Amino acid sequence: MRNNNKYILAAALLGLAACKPNLKGTDVSKGSADFTKYVSVGNSLDAGFTDGAVFVEGQENSFPRMLAQQFKLAGGGDFKTPYMNAGNGNDASNQPRLVLKLVNGSLAPVRDTPATAFNNVSAAGPYNHCGVPGIRAIDALFPTYSGINPFLTRFCQTPGTSTLISEAMRNSPTFFTLWLGANDVLGWSTGGGTGPVLPENNTTPWVLPGALINPNLVVTNIATAVNTLTANGSKGVLATIPYVNSTPYFTTVPFKCIPLTRQGQVDTLNAGYAQLIAINPDFKWVLGANAPVMVDSSVPGIYRRKVTAEDYIVLPASTVLATGGGTLFPLVDQWVLDKTEAALATDYTKKYNDGIKALAESKGLALADMNAYMSSFKSGIVYNAVAMNANFATGG
Repeated sequence: MRNNNKYILAAALLGLAACKPNLKGTDVSKGSADFTKYVSVGNSLDAGFTDGAVFVEGQENSFPRMLAQQFKLAGGGDFKTPYMNAGNGNDASNQPRLVLKLVNGSLAPVRDTPATAFNNVSAAGPYNHCGVPGIRAIDALFPTYSGINPFLTRFCQTPGTSTLISEAMRNSPTFFTLWLGANDVLGWSTGGGTGPVLPENNTTPWVLPGALINPNLVVTNIATAVNTLTANGSKGVLATIPYVNSTPYFTTVPFKCIPLTRQGQVDTLNAGYAQLIAINPDFKWVLGANAPVMVDSSVPGIYRRKVTAEDYIVLPASTVLATGGGTLFPLVDQWVLDKTEAALATDYTKKYNDGIKALAESKGLALADMNAYMSSFKSGIVYNAVAMNANFATGG
């Protein structure tokens, strides 16, 4: 047996020698790009807004900083980030980041107090990392906005006069990434479509948050930003906008989210909804998973119906559902992006993306089709042996 082990060992060593890896390094080339002064322009995704706030670790792990590290291998310069002070971060309303903690024996997201106070870092600018949580495409060229959004105020040169694009141009970028437009549809959608909808012919330069911004206005503002960024011959990447219904904010709560485990619960609800059941049998309750009752704002008056698979219950509605929402009382408009509203959000987003793609092609810029990627990401990928998908993160 001892001799057999010796031969097995020898065979294994020969096998390793035969499979000796080729350790030749990868040749890095910048091609025709010039990464000397890379500037990123965008919203919360750009800024590293994570766990409900901006804090140092989130900024360090943002995608522009990852890109900048790779660009350095191809001659890229320093990438300056307007870091927050160390601590739990801030969500712009003095709320700190969320962390998972044990609450009544179960893990739950809670605010990790205290919040980090905003620090003014404008004197150390300009910054390559121009990511501003909450900003829309229509805000990027609006001077007053820099005095309104504290994330921009803290690092811009002159609050109330500077714009996001003027801050980016202070660096004289040779290469840029620009990802704007998501918040022009997201703010309206996360509110269940309760805000105003700007019609296609609207040319208002700036509107209050919560509106659904018309595609012409969004694409025009992005085009103006791109024309400014490329005025000196710089190249870059434009990114498309993911459909809102590809994100866990809208897909985590299933449409049949009312579990009825006892016949007594079923009987009580059927008795309470007897008049509506007599008109529409869809209101009937059964053992098992049931859809909640909602108010459909697309129909005049107070029109109640059950949620369907074409509607999207927003994530914060979980709290309302736990206290009788959808059963004792209907879910109001802010808790559901109904099928009519969802279709409108998708239509506007498609038009944003059509404009962004045309702009990239006309200016000779690269395109990162993040909408297509997020749609495919829903089915999941494996990266570095870790399975990831677009589901809401739970667990430890």
